[in-house]
Amino acid sequence: MAKLPKFTNVKDVTNLQTWIDEALYLKRNPLVFRKLGSGKCLGLVFFNPSLRTRMSTQRAAQLLGMETMVMNVGSDGWNLEFVDGAVMNGNTQEHIKDAIQVMSQYCDVLAVRAFAELKDRQADYQDKILNAFVEYATVPVVSLESAIGHPLQAFADLITIKEHQTKERPKVVLTWAPHPRALPQAVANSFVEWMQESEVDLVVTHPEGYELAPEVIKGTKVEYDQHKAFEGADFIYAKNWSSYTEYGQVLSQDESWQVTAEKMALTDNGKFMHCLPIRRNVIASDEVIDNSLVIKEAENRLFSAGIVLKKILENI
Repeated sequence: MAKLPKFTNVKDVTNLQTWIDEALYLKRNPLVFRKLGSGKCLGLVFFNPSLRTRMSTQRAAQLLGMETMVMNVGSDGWNLEFVDGAVMNGNTQEHIKDAIQVMSQYCDVLAVRAFAELKDRQADYQDKILNAFVEYATVPVVSLESAIGHPLQAFADLITIKEHQTKERPKVVLTWAPHPRALPQAVANSFVEWMQESEVDLVVTHPEGYELAPEVIKGTKVEYDQHKAFEGADFIYAKNWSSYTEYGQVLSQDESWQVTAEKMALTDNGKFMHCLPIRRNVIASDEVIDNSLVIKEAENRLFSAGIVLKKILENI
């Protein structure tokens, strides 16, 4: 059987610049591929809550002529078992392999969202929920975010940068910012991976102890002095993530890492970005957020999802 198309990370993109160009074309002509998804159904499976991902992906599917079905696993379905060979005499009623194969009978594409538990790094980085869908689904699978990556968000971020850049090779800074809770590395991981495949100069800045996974960061420049990192930047992308080495731990809530107007003044008229939702006056000040690209980024989630679904529909 031919290998099914899927979208789980940047490696599933055949030609990144072509995908960006097509996304911008779709943005200008949102109904141009309306017939492509006619008679097709997208199943959206949520293990965790969502606003932008849910609404943007549903709308993207509708613009392509697809129908959508939504399953909230925590409230709508049975408790799922993930262990092969499990004796299911406890509180799980359905095995994940059965559930996914059944969903595949009802939908032409499955899209799944699940978060890291932030308890066991090895378990999270095995990405068991997303990989279970890839293994057992008999239809294409799209990642709406997983324990270790958020490729649709990173794709939308890159589209936004391409729309607003004024230099051939802009300087892009990913900065850690404080947050009251421990958050996964998924958004940061994907942002780094997608920027590494793009024509940008990427710098990652964070306090010591917040280094990302070595297989993610690779040779990307890391600067521990946030002010120095911001100098001459064209885009500032703020995101919190918990520690990778001291897995899931909040090592610092240093309020001095908040992005402020004074820090943005160090940039070259830099534009502020964030995936949302954002905690105002914690991650960044009101002034920074209200003069930023965050709403335009959120809009571009429509077109990152739209092109991913278009590419899949063209190959099934």
